[in-house]
Amino acid sequence: MQTNVHITVLLQTTVDLLDIHPGDIVLDGTLGAAGHSLEVLRQTSGNIQLIGIDMDQKALKRSQERIQEAGYEEQVLLLKGNFAEAEQLLQKNKIEKVDKIILDLGFSSNQLEVEGRGFSFLRDEPLLMTLSDDAQDITAYDVVNHWAEESIADIIWGFGDERFARRIARAIVEARKIQTIKTTLDLVRIIENSVPRFYKNGKIHPATRTFQAIRIAVNKEIESLKVILESVPRILSKHGRIGIISFHSLEDRVVKRAFLKLEMDGIGKRITKKPVIPNNDEIQVNPRSRSAKLRVFEII
Repeated sequence: MQTNVHITVLLQTTVDLLDIHPGDIVLDGTLGAAGHSLEVLRQTSGNIQLIGIDMDQKALKRSQERIQEAGYEEQVLLLKGNFAEAEQLLQKNKIEKVDKIILDLGFSSNQLEVEGRGFSFLRDEPLLMTLSDDAQDITAYDVVNHWAEESIADIIWGFGDERFARRIARAIVEARKIQTIKTTLDLVRIIENSVPRFYKNGKIHPATRTFQAIRIAVNKEIESLKVILESVPRILSKHGRIGIISFHSLEDRVVKRAFLKLEMDGIGKRITKKPVIPNNDEIQVNPRSRSAKLRVFEII
């Protein structure tokens, strides 16, 4: 199957605002297709140490190949895991502090469209929605087939801002009484049949917010974000910077509040008082970037 070309969001802006210098230790906590990492390596002529973390083994393999092709393999350490485990992974590899941290909280085109993990509501795939290969981990299948109606409604509303969360949750529970919900298109049909007709003809697909919400719940994205934000004062060196690109209001709100609290506690300063967003040219080239928001913070 052909791999889609992933376009890294806010690439140059992120690199510029992080103010990376030769000799820096840079942590890319969401390695993905290594877009940010490769740009940082190129702009410093490889005169940095880069640590890349990703849960997705396929992403790590792709990134390793791209980094080797570019000739930077000696400067790079790739680690499998969740960015929430960054502090432990750094300690395990005898790295006390890093100078810069990059977190791009979006999913790559390969993960959304190619890998068959059930992230897309446009393809008929197994209901996984997880990047983990651990069979013990929760999946979207578990959520829609086993969770209580109230819990399903709560995540669809809380993580998806879905106005019809209660109706969709009720329809999911009723449908699974008749037949197990196995694939993404099974879930899409249930959602489409539960919402008003006008909602099906809106600007976004009626399943968009529900899929987003279930994905966030399955991958514990908000919990992981809070964990790494809490560890920032311990793993980031003096005058070190962290840049976080978020893609929906809940993530951005968590980052905004954490950076503000760190500033009020005298730990550092916000480099971006307001989020940086893509310009019209970038949005035209990469429509997925339209919801991206970048915030940068510096330890003092």
